This record gives sequence, C-alpha cells and structure tokens, in this order.
Amino acid sequence: MKKSILMKSRIFVFLVAIHVLAGSLIGQTAPSASTPPATQNPPEKTSAPPDGKTQAPATPVPAAPTPGAQAPAQLENPAKSESDESVATIVHVVNEVRVVFTVTDRRGRYIKDMKRTDFRVIDDQKPAEMRSFRSETDLPLQVGLLVDASNSVRDRFKFEQEAAIEFLNAVIRPRYDKAFVVGFDATPEVTQDFTDSTEGLSAGVRMLRAGGGTAMYDALYFACRDKLLKQEQTGPVRRAIILLSDGEDNLSHVTREEAIDMAARAEVIVYTISTNISGMHGKGDKVLERIAEATGGRAFFPFQMRDVSDAFLSIQEELRSQYAIAYKPANFAADGRYRTIEILAHDKGLKVRTRKGYYAPKQ
Repeated sequence: MKKSILMKSRIFVFLVAIHVLAGSLIGQTAPSASTPPATQNPPEKTSAPPDGKTQAPATPVPAAPTPGAQAPAQLENPAKSESDESVATIVHVVNEVRVVFTVTDRRGRYIKDMKRTDFRVIDDQKPAEMRSFRSETDLPLQVGLLVDASNSVRDRFKFEQEAAIEFLNAVIRPRYDKAFVVGFDATPEVTQDFTDSTEGLSAGVRMLRAGGGTAMYDALYFACRDKLLKQEQTGPVRRAIILLSDGEDNLSHVTREEAIDMAARAEVIVYTISTNISGMHGKGDKVLERIAEATGGRAFFPFQMRDVSDAFLSIQEELRSQYAIAYKPANFAADGRYRTIEILAHDKGLKVRTRKGYYAPKQ
C-alpha cells in the first residue's frame, strides 16, 4: 500500500515538472511579433544605426512601414528618387526673381509713395509678370565696409574712419542688422567679422592702418564671395557694400569686371565713396562709377572732408527708401546665363536705379 502511494506521488511530481518545462519552452519560442513593445524599436534607433548594420529581424519589411522609415524607403526606390529630384528642380527653375530698387526725381530726391501700377519690368528684353510689390524700409541689412588702406588715401584717412564709424552707429540696429569691416592695401584684411555690435565695428575701423599698394578688385571680390555669399540668410535681407577708395588698382589678381560679376552673384549693391582729393574727375573715379552703376548703387565724390559725412548720410537714407518686387521671367531657361533687368517707371521724370541683371540657376 505504501509503495503504491509513493509511486503515485513520484508520477505526480514528474508530470508537474514536465508541465512546467513545456510552459517554459513555449514562452521562449513564441513569435516576437506577438510582443510589439519588446521588439518594435522606434524608427530612429533601428533605421540608421551608427555602424551601418541593420538591427531589424531577418523578415520582410512590413507593407505599411512606420512614418520614420518612409524617407529611407523612398531613397532606395530609384524611380521615386528621380521623380523627387525633378520636382525639386522645377521648383527652383520657376522661382521668382526678387529685386530691390530706388526711385528718385530729377533733383535726386527719393520718391517713397510709388505703387505697383507705376512700374513695368523687362527681363532679358522681354516683359515680365510682376508677382509682388512693396516698400522695403525695414529689411535686415547685411553691410560690408571696405576701406582702402593704401598709401594713396593717407591724407584723409583718419577723417574717413570717423565718418564710417558714425555711419555704422546710425545704420546698424542690434539683433537685426549685421556688418563687417575689411581694410585692404595689397591684400584684404577682416578687422571685424559680421556683428551687430557697433562697438565692435568701431574698433574694427580704428584698427585700420594706411600703407602699401592697392588691390581693390580683389577686396571687393573677396567681400562678395567669402563674406556675403557665405553669410546665413534666413529670410529677405538687403545686402550692401560701402567702398571707400580712390579707385586706383595696381595689385589685384581679378579684373574689375570679375569683381562686378561676383557682386552680381551675391546680389549686393555697391556704394562707392571716392577718396580722390585732387579736385579732378580722374580714371579711378570712373572705375568707381562703373562699379556702383553696374550693381545698382551710387558713386559719391566728396572733394571736401565734410562731404564724406554727407555721402554716408545719403547712403543711410537710400537704404531706408527702397522698393522690392518679385516677378516671373518670360521664356525662362535654367542655363546659368546672365539675364538683364530693367525696371521702368511710367513717369518719364523719375529715375529707377537697380542692379543690371542676375545669373539664372543652372540645371
């Protein structure tokens, strides 16, 4: 009897052990898909691991991937990728051309109450469709001050420095506008990089020292290519360069037209202030006129010291008295070609000044 009871107890324990073992084995071999929290990691942790090795199970990608995985899937689809690229290109090609300009009367006074219907736009010798028009008196400024520090400007150098400082103090608004200072003789030297600090800009101007040859074209080219074109732009801005020089250049590696070309690519207006004190309109003054006219700026010839301050005041007023339009060119081609711009006022007694053209994007 006792042996029988003992035998039954051992059988019972054996069956319980088998049951527990079977349950454990079933738990280990259950499909991972049945427990999403344990295996479905967030897309950012599985779609692009640091070592480049996939961490997902060796099973087909689900037909409806998570939103975070859609971008990689699109990149792996050549047809989709090509379609996306073509769409992006089309958007770029038909992008509106934006132009800033000023209007003056016969006496050179700024006209600030013009309307959209007062103008027409000619792009590459064909009428263009104007999309928007507004008076731009408060756009953020990106200004470059280029000061000729060669021996030829030594006589008025100190006064011009103080006039430039006064201009920057009046124009640059903290947390809104930015400017930089470049002195040049044989080479351009940045004495103050982009900043909204008028104290820093004043210190940069006072650091300039006269002496050496003149590489004015190189300095303008450098300011446009390496400073303005590379400066972050989060929205519409007005780019301008104020160039103080006698216009004489004897050391540049680039030509005058190459410097103007780079200014066009940077979409910058150049205002020139002559340091020529001879009282005669010389060769250098004609160079300064050419640079200003080609970029939509103005050339100033202050033969007396007080006229330098007046030139800076005129530039300051102009920067706050401009219009901006956006238009769609006719027969546009993304060929990288230079296209001319003309903005014409219906009133023949008014003068419109703007940049002469732009480079079309290239596919």
